[in-house]
Amino acid sequence: MSTEVMHSVNAGSRSKVRTMAQVGMLSAIAVVLMLFEVPLPFAPAFYEIDFSEVPVLVGCFAMGPAAGVAIEFLKILLNFAINGTATAGVGEIANFLIGCSLVVPAALIYKFKKTRTGAIVGMAAGTVFMTAVGCLLNAFVLLPTYAVAFGMPIDGLVQMGTAVNSAIDSLTTFVLFAVAPFNLLKGVLVSLIVFLIYKKISPVFKMNH
Repeated sequence: MSTEVMHSVNAGSRSKVRTMAQVGMLSAIAVVLMLFEVPLPFAPAFYEIDFSEVPVLVGCFAMGPAAGVAIEFLKILLNFAINGTATAGVGEIANFLIGCSLVVPAALIYKFKKTRTGAIVGMAAGTVFMTAVGCLLNAFVLLPTYAVAFGMPIDGLVQMGTAVNSAIDSLTTFVLFAVAPFNLLKGVLVSLIVFLIYKKISPVFKMNH
């Protein structure tokens, strides 16, 4: 094997190891960020915003959509291992899908247009997509699962929504006035933070690549 080929193989191996280390690091940061949740005035107490998608989106932009999905998966897996589950894993699967629905569209668009405009368009598209996916999964998967986990009918969850917003009087209005704004706000805040920090920290991810 020639020196050039060996050098190329070694460089490729180092790059893979570095990528795996970065995925692990960002996953760990995401798990820590999941611990800090902020309640919202327009949604029931079990809807709290966290910023764990920030390192996932950073990883997506730096290393591509596949790395972002890996970070999101590890984040959910680690949180599951540390905190367990009240929904037999259904909530965790739904949260994984909702998280991916934000970061994957953003990363795909940014991959083909690596400019500030590409990042903004990607994050806007991801936010809209996450809001839509979040609404569907909450209506048909998460809320019914939470109702079973908490031992109450869906109407009980709706009433928790009514307590903070009188316009919420059904599952549909719950999704429209609590779930949709929640996901929209989360997508906007996560995107804003990533927009502000990515340029400053991105050189770290490009070293030795």
